[in-house]
Amino acid sequence: MQTEKEKMLSGEYYLAGDGQLVAERIRCKTLLKQLNVDEYVFGDRVKQLLAELLPNAHSSIYIEPPFHCDYGYNIIAGENVYFNVNCVVLDVMTVTLGNNVFCAPGVQIYTATHPLDAIARRTRENAKPITIGDDCWIGGGAIICPGVSIGNRCVIGAGAVVTKNIPDDSLAVGNPAVVIRKLG
Repeated sequence: MQTEKEKMLSGEYYLAGDGQLVAERIRCKTLLKQLNVDEYVFGDRVKQLLAELLPNAHSSIYIEPPFHCDYGYNIIAGENVYFNVNCVVLDVMTVTLGNNVFCAPGVQIYTATHPLDAIARRTRENAKPITIGDDCWIGGGAIICPGVSIGNRCVIGAGAVVTKNIPDDSLAVGNPAVVIRKLG
């Protein structure tokens, strides 16, 4: 029998109110409070907090508070990843960011999703992983939806809502985001 966490991490429907998951989100919120309120200015203590909050992120990650996430451990970040202010990462499943990824203010990355059936939605949710390749710039207020992969060297325009995969070397804009030209 799988635990609710195992179901969550495998993309199956799970119960978010499970005791273990609630405790992990509370731990995350405690660390986020330290980052977003107590420390706020980047320095050695913030680096320590980020190492604890995001154990699968490279030590060069830089976050401008406030920042929000669900668990932290599902964020896998390469070298030189930057989150500007007010970014949200719902990391129910893995969010993989390559090297040199820059997220402008207000970027939202959502792995969490819910059943379309109203009755099922009352008690269940699931998630789909997100991947963002190397050397990407995600514009301010962009939303990356569950299950999306963004290729290497892409630019996602401000306010874009990315609902489908974006190939390498693309400029994508709009709602829903569409590739308007190749880059490079």
